[in-house]
Amino acid sequence: MKKNISRLLAVAAGLVLLCAAASADSMTLNGTVTAGEAVMVYAPIGGTVGEVFAEAGQQVAADDVLYAMKTSKTYAEGDGTVTGIFGQPGDSAAAVSSRYGAVLYLEGTSVFSVSASTENAYNSTETKFVHVGEKVYLQCRSNSARTGTGVITAISGTGYTVEVNSGTFIPGDSVEIYRASSFVNTSKIGRGTVNRTNPTGITGNGAIVSIPVEDGAQVKRGDLLLETLDGDFDGYYMSGTEIRAGTAGVIGSLAVKRGNSIQKDAVAAEIYTLEGMRVEASVPEDSRSQIRKGDKVTIELEADESRTYQGVVTMVSAIAEEAANKEGGSSEVTYKVLIDFTPDDEVRFGMSVIVTTLEAEEAPAAAAEAPAEEETAEEETAGE
Repeated sequence: MKKNISRLLAVAAGLVLLCAAASADSMTLNGTVTAGEAVMVYAPIGGTVGEVFAEAGQQVAADDVLYAMKTSKTYAEGDGTVTGIFGQPGDSAAAVSSRYGAVLYLEGTSVFSVSASTENAYNSTETKFVHVGEKVYLQCRSNSARTGTGVITAISGTGYTVEVNSGTFIPGDSVEIYRASSFVNTSKIGRGTVNRTNPTGITGNGAIVSIPVEDGAQVKRGDLLLETLDGDFDGYYMSGTEIRAGTAGVIGSLAVKRGNSIQKDAVAAEIYTLEGMRVEASVPEDSRSQIRKGDKVTIELEADESRTYQGVVTMVSAIAEEAANKEGGSSEVTYKVLIDFTPDDEVRFGMSVIVTTLEAEEAPAAAAEAPAEEETAEEETAGE
């Protein structure tokens, strides 16, 4: 009987030691998947945001476009020929225009105009009164064989301007102007001097993004001539009109919205890299000594217990924090614990996880062997 009682006491003592060892060697904490250091995306050029292609929480690749900047475009107001291009993508449009008068020039289909007056018109009410948009016929006074047509484009008192549409003239030619193609004197509405029409200068503000025409190109009304963007490109190199992520990860925040302005080198977005994922947990004050930097842990997703990951404790804070006690409602002192691990595609920022520490797994087995030794010694004493 005494022998059996001793055996039972030994087994019970072993179980107590086993539980105590297990309790001392393992610990479970609740944690959350958080981001490490964020990567900032800086605007390569200032301007106005035209389009936003991402939002906070979205996962992006390194070359994904976050913003497209708004550009200003200049179109041809009429048909003509590009007669000179002095700028190139990346240049400051204002600087080029200051030096050359314009970024490029467009010579219209009409290269001559006539500064005219009704003073030499046939003496009648009808011929002394002209109209904007009226078609007229021109004849050179020094060489009647040189003729052409035109249209009245402006009137100021007795003076008016004729845009020459056809015919060959020499700047400075004196011409008679008629309403009739037969050049009869009774249809003469005035006299004028042929002038060379100046090419139209195309200018812009900000940096030149593109000049989609070439010198000497024939363009139609409405064709794009110049595209610019607010700000200046670094080194006068046109680096694009988009702001890209630059690194793969999850967008933490966006700094601007569509229509907002952003300065060059200002923060445009904040991205959390996937490689920077970590687990943040809290350990109670009375258990802080049971976890140390370098400890290996197992991480289990609360949403899917079948998915586990191996991690390493990288920091146990030395500064206490106060957290609400869920059971009693009072506050308790805790310490922050950071754990590094390698996530997969199933892990997302903000996920809840369970962290389990396992240290010195052999200790319980050693403790369990002690009662058996006592039992053997007791049996030997009984035998004697």
